[in-house]
Amino acid sequence: MTASAAPSRRLPVVLRNRAFGSVWAAQVLTQAAGRMFQVGVVWWLVGYAAGADRGLASGAFLAVSTLPAVALAPLVASLIARCPRRAVLGGAAAAAGLVAAGTAGWSYATALPMGVAYAAALLLAGCQAAFDPCLTTSVSELVEDRDIEEATGFELATQSLAGLAGGLLGPLVIDSWGLAGMVAGCAGAYLAAAALVGATRFPRAATGPAEQAAARRTLRQILADLPFVRRILLCFAAANLFTTAVFVVMPLYTRSVLHADGSTVAALEAALGLGTLVGSFTGPRLPGRPTAVGAGCLALMAAALGLPGLLPAQAAAVGALAVAGWCVGVIGVRFVALFQRLVPSGDRPGFFAVMQALLGATFPLSSLVFGVLGDLLSPRTLCLVQAVGLVPVAVALWWLGRGRYAAAPDADADAVPAGAGR
Repeated sequence: MTASAAPSRRLPVVLRNRAFGSVWAAQVLTQAAGRMFQVGVVWWLVGYAAGADRGLASGAFLAVSTLPAVALAPLVASLIARCPRRAVLGGAAAAAGLVAAGTAGWSYATALPMGVAYAAALLLAGCQAAFDPCLTTSVSELVEDRDIEEATGFELATQSLAGLAGGLLGPLVIDSWGLAGMVAGCAGAYLAAAALVGATRFPRAATGPAEQAAARRTLRQILADLPFVRRILLCFAAANLFTTAVFVVMPLYTRSVLHADGSTVAALEAALGLGTLVGSFTGPRLPGRPTAVGAGCLALMAAALGLPGLLPAQAAAVGALAVAGWCVGVIGVRFVALFQRLVPSGDRPGFFAVMQALLGATFPLSSLVFGVLGDLLSPRTLCLVQAVGLVPVAVALWWLGRGRYAAAPDADADAVPAGAGR
């Protein structure tokens, strides 16, 4: 190692790898724009447009925003496998920019019908459903193998950055510049992301025969060949039923238990987002195999989510969500990096599309179930239900890893020999 090489290797991967840094910045812009659009339109519906049906209108809007990731998974997998990554990423961002620009122009010219807002949300979510798994698939093409975990940490951190930006900017821009100004800002972010991707060269980009053959494999076939990975996904799908309920439980908890206002909800969301951001960057440094780390994080998350149910105080709730967010960040970076290595390169486009669909499908179900329970049980009880529900999932994930590594004690924590993931 030369003296000049040492400082550059200490730089974050987004600074020493310009291609990955540009594409990551594009993801920050697209996810921040998408989140700002969602939060801003919900605030517009609740505060200005929906009248007495604001609850139903905002709930239906959020449900519409989750559908493309589930419904389009087979199409997205085929698209990513058959087309150059840069074309998919740039095309998705540009299409979203055009949709947002058209919506902004319509809302500037006249009052925007709610149906148009719903349609725009559906189209924008569809573009994001193509962008996110394509970027996840592209990580191994943009960075060297030793940088995969760090790059994955940056990629997953965008969700925290987008949540913070969208949660803060969406309502503020709606109140200051109206719906047209908010959507115009989203359009600018999407188009800037498209320009960044278009100017980026993918150093190891290729769609060779292996990926062309994988494009003809169904998602069922891909998961059937990866039983260990499939069981991990099922564990996290079950965990998501309880973890994503926090977006329903915390507003109820704030109003009914803390008797506080929207600024407290914002503080809770910020704690969750910042915790996830920190977890995304500290996760790769934790020792232990991914399944052991994941099981420990799920157990810690169960304790954190249950704490506000036992100790009704704002400080406890903020601290608990910060810890829960940290666990989410650690789990995300460790397991997505693991999947990058376990899943054959030709199957990654289909796999990451189905992963996004499987994990995203639990959000509307969780919202519906805990929304109904919120009318029957106190928010403190719901916190305890979340905690209790995560415990068996943590045990199942630990047992899954114990069985795997007992059978292959020499397997590395993050890499296995060819075929061992099958």
